Amino acid sequence: MRLIFFIIFSTYVSCYAQNITIKGKAHASHIGKEVVLSDYTDYITYNITKESSDTIDKDGYFELKLQSKNTKPILINIHNLVGKIYVQPNFVYGIYFPAEDSTANNQEGTETTVDISVYGKDSTELNALIIDFNTQYNNLFINSTDKYLSPAKLNTLLDTFLITSKKRYKNIKNPYFKNYLEYSFANFFSSTSRSKTLLNKLFIDKKAIQYTNFEYMQFFNAHFKGYLKAYASTKNGGSIYNSINAFADYKDLQNQLKGDKSIENDTLRELLILKGLIDFYYSPDFDKKQVQSVIEQLYRETRVQAHKNIAFNMLQTIYQLQPGAQAPDFIAYNKAGQSVNLYNYRGKYIYLNFFSSESETSQKEMQKIIDLKKKFNDKVTFISVCLDDSVKTYKAYLKSNPKQDWIILHQTQNSTAKQNYNIKTLSGFFFINHQMQLAQSPALMPSEGIEYKFNALFRPRKKNTIIGVR
Repeated sequence: MRLIFFIIFSTYVSCYAQNITIKGKAHASHIGKEVVLSDYTDYITYNITKESSDTIDKDGYFELKLQSKNTKPILINIHNLVGKIYVQPNFVYGIYFPAEDSTANNQEGTETTVDISVYGKDSTELNALIIDFNTQYNNLFINSTDKYLSPAKLNTLLDTFLITSKKRYKNIKNPYFKNYLEYSFANFFSSTSRSKTLLNKLFIDKKAIQYTNFEYMQFFNAHFKGYLKAYASTKNGGSIYNSINAFADYKDLQNQLKGDKSIENDTLRELLILKGLIDFYYSPDFDKKQVQSVIEQLYRETRVQAHKNIAFNMLQTIYQLQPGAQAPDFIAYNKAGQSVNLYNYRGKYIYLNFFSSESETSQKEMQKIIDLKKKFNDKVTFISVCLDDSVKTYKAYLKSNPKQDWIILHQTQNSTAKQNYNIKTLSGFFFINHQMQLAQSPALMPSEGIEYKFNALFRPRKKNTIIGVR
């Protein structure tokens, strides 16, 4: 039955709870692994959220679902392999997820990009159009006889390519692709140092802000990169530092930016403030708490829903996993297949780590935890979460490492540990106090000296023997 559905590739479907369906076939090397569909929360923070997942069956098939009213790129990953396709509301897609490229330089713990094939697409399907356009663009340089292209020659080449692209796609009606073309060229011209004033006039000025369009926002972010910091260094913007560091006053910051006469649109100005505040939060020139306070004010006061959503996502990033913040709970599974909650172990300090049996580095750290557990077992609960895709390799790891006798769980399809602790590589360490607050985040690894932290924290206090002093 699944094969029949797989052949119905880009068919229109009625709008149910999940209005986009992806029916996939993966290379045999992925059988039994988890495949995940992720989406961006917005195109300012670029936070990624997991929308759907499935386990690839014995024949290589899987199914993913997404609810969206917008055409957009989505990410599909298996372990550290990630690919991108574009999806439209009310469609069913058939895709093929390839094997890992053995010739690629796949460093441990890093993501590797793969090309996902979309089946059944005709020449006017969005993914087919985008592939065709990118092929034409790449051919510009493959067919060029010049070994070195000066900026002037490159701009001439792009201008000619713009004309030929308009002719090539003149009969295409897909509105997203039209926009894709326009802002792909905007990005090209931005990278070739075209006049910012001209680019602003052509692609930004007097145009609606396209918050949900990936290519528009990609150009927007490149065009206004470092804008707020650059303006703060000007004569008119010099008080921006005081607006944030001294007063943490959002309205004062707004007023400071009104001195820039090139930005007349209040909505655009507020979006630029949001974008700049992300950079300021991680800048040593600004007080993190003051920046956070300004973002919170903007979140409360903005009348633009898209800005409220972006500010909310920013605050989530700031609040999450900060030392002193509440440790996120999660569900993972033990070797018996039973679900286990982190909060089951409240009451003692917890040393939490993530590891993979495929990672030599994280395995070395696991060996070092053996001695830590012997010394601090009465004070600290040691919990490890295995990131292996396969339950079989997880159980094999436990069997071959009997000295690792603490709580070792597994991140399966329904687990939330990896997501809740924002684990991007094959390891991670957190130290949680008895009140379930993050005492160290990230925590020192055993090889980095977490033992010294434990010694300082749990060292017995000697009674004071000096008379008159308690």
